[in-house]
Amino acid sequence: METPTRTTPLLERRWRNLPWSCATSFNMKTTIWSEIGGSVGDLGTYIPIVLALSIVNHLDLGTTLIFTALYNILTGFLFGIPMPVQPMKSIAAVAISESQTHLTIPQIMAAGISTASVLLILGITGLMSVIYKYIPLPVVRGVQLSQGLSFAFTAIKYIRYNQNFATAKSASSRSWLGLDGLILALSMLLFVVLVTGSGDDGVESFPESEQPNPADNSTGGPSRRRRRFRILSAIPAAFLVFLIGLVLCFIRDPSIFKQLKFGPSKIHVVKITWEDWKIGFVRAAIPQIPLSVLNSVIAVCKLSADLFPEKDVSATAVSVSVGIMNLVGCWFGAMPCCHGAGGLAGQYRFGGRSGAAVLFLGIMKLVLGLVFGNSFVRILSQFPIGILGVLLLFSGIELAMAARDMNSKEDAFVMLVCAAVSLTGSSAALGFGCGIVLFLVLKLREFDFSLGNGGVSKSRPDHETETADNP
Repeated sequence: METPTRTTPLLERRWRNLPWSCATSFNMKTTIWSEIGGSVGDLGTYIPIVLALSIVNHLDLGTTLIFTALYNILTGFLFGIPMPVQPMKSIAAVAISESQTHLTIPQIMAAGISTASVLLILGITGLMSVIYKYIPLPVVRGVQLSQGLSFAFTAIKYIRYNQNFATAKSASSRSWLGLDGLILALSMLLFVVLVTGSGDDGVESFPESEQPNPADNSTGGPSRRRRRFRILSAIPAAFLVFLIGLVLCFIRDPSIFKQLKFGPSKIHVVKITWEDWKIGFVRAAIPQIPLSVLNSVIAVCKLSADLFPEKDVSATAVSVSVGIMNLVGCWFGAMPCCHGAGGLAGQYRFGGRSGAAVLFLGIMKLVLGLVFGNSFVRILSQFPIGILGVLLLFSGIELAMAARDMNSKEDAFVMLVCAAVSLTGSSAALGFGCGIVLFLVLKLREFDFSLGNGGVSKSRPDHETETADNP
């Protein structure tokens, strides 16, 4: 344990010396400011969806805040990484869609429970681990790339155009000036880039030749650069951007103060009829299940293995976690939730390196849910959408960058086809299926179906064949 010194900030010393009962779940190399910054990394996705469901479908935001807060706190301790808790996006999209009648709250909850039941069964039977083990990496990368780019495209729309979440459509072009103008959004974007750069780990990302040398007392260029990066890495950029947006809510509409009602929402059990089960399963659960398997479990586990190789996050644990969350919360009207690769990428991008990031987020949600209840919708309705676009943009780009390890042309080919089909077909399941077929066809080319050898043999490159024929 670190000995307190005058050069160590007091808040950071207390953070590192906290007597966590689950200390192994937290990365003590991080700082409290990094975790606070990472805690809001997935709000670019969370806020628009819960706001739309609250406005269109009359979802009780107070109940959702309390339950998702508890999910955040528990997953922070159980997984030890910034495991996000996000809305089930396909269910939300169907619920607010104007193409058919909007889903009722019982139908939304029925869809969430149905999806959760499938994931729970896949988890406890071990089938999810088998699926995760045998899915080719290029296909997983294709799903991640498509989801990341989809988030990035949506973020650009948030920044450039006014949004109507009630209809899930973009409206007129955003004006340059104003409290939700382009200049504000671009300023926040440039601020985040200035502080966080390309999303590396600051001083730790320096080349070996520029790493700090205890015997070096010089004040040369590399030393100044390290000092500057160390200062910048201590700034919770995303959290500051979110606070600015929260303050602007009250400046944009001061009448919010009079409309707030203090106290938590009354929690009650949702009554679900047989008709609700049928509509919820057919219209919302069926398209959500493959997305949950691919993005909420497979892609999350792969991304966590890339970002936190020292942590063992199994597909079984993630699948069971999603199942239990919704089998409890949906009965009380809480929004159907899952873990998402985009949220994990966003929280990591803004500094989250341990379960403390989602622990802080959970505490913040719990306080808001208990203090403001469902009236918090009034505050979120005035939140600058351009700022949400900035947060979502970095989350999407960070998720898409996971695909940069596809070095061979064959792997890149499978990944890009999978991503292209997912984006143009608006279905991760369709892109996944095409990626699997393409991967198998390419592997089929490597086998030589020769009856002369008494069966099927794997083909060899030409230079290996010549060596075998001419010893």
